[in-house]
Amino acid sequence: METEHILAKGSGRINEDTLVMEKNLFGVFDGAASLDKAFFGSKKTGGMIASSTACSVFSKNHYPLIELAKAANKAINDEMISHGVNLSARESLWSTSAAVVRLRKKGLEWIQTGDSFIILIYRDNSYRILTQRDDHDFETLSIWKSMSESSTILIHEALADQIRKTRYGMNISYGVLNGEKEAETFLKSGVESLEDVKEVLVFTDGLNIPVETPEKEKNFDILVERFLSLGLKGLKEHIREIEKNDPRCIKYPRFKCHDDIAAICIRPDI
Repeated sequence: METEHILAKGSGRINEDTLVMEKNLFGVFDGAASLDKAFFGSKKTGGMIASSTACSVFSKNHYPLIELAKAANKAINDEMISHGVNLSARESLWSTSAAVVRLRKKGLEWIQTGDSFIILIYRDNSYRILTQRDDHDFETLSIWKSMSESSTILIHEALADQIRKTRYGMNISYGVLNGEKEAETFLKSGVESLEDVKEVLVFTDGLNIPVETPEKEKNFDILVERFLSLGLKGLKEHIREIEKNDPRCIKYPRFKCHDDIAAICIRPDI
């Protein structure tokens, strides 16, 4: 089995993405800081603590993935309590997405929630995305597109209520690990055959190639094509170049110039 990975900070002060590579277990986590913008300890965001907490739980690699996800969710709740977070105020909650796989002999155990992804790429270069779902930021980014001549700062200010509305949809319209019991109902999991699978790609949404028109359901054709031709690091550089040429996020609507990236490529030896 061969692996390759990327963990890259975006435009923010710190990287809120984390990843785990523990024996036969591989996973990525994309933390989201609370809307109240609180900091903890040595200027850590809640998103960073949430993703790191989930990563730490999964790194134990000792229970079925569904049980590890539930344990990670509870650990995030415990961390928020220990840091004095008001759990009744949803704008104060920390959260993280997760995509984790565990390789077994000719089989793949997986679990996913939020906007992190798992793609199986086959020997004929076809692919399958596990747990495709609507992008919960589609409405916000569509409004962003309509305001594209405004400055990024003004857009963030104008969309504050819309962003809050979307965040309040956690574990109501979409899933994340944020300490709420309801998070468990949004966990997607399964077991897949690795027959004819040449690569497994696990990644946070920072690896998505920017698009001019927001998509309700993301299309991964170009991402897979670029990955196959450029490799993982080449794909990352391709994305960064596109973003660098649109620093104000006007042509390609997105929340910041460069997003954090956590990505793992696994090439099973079967």
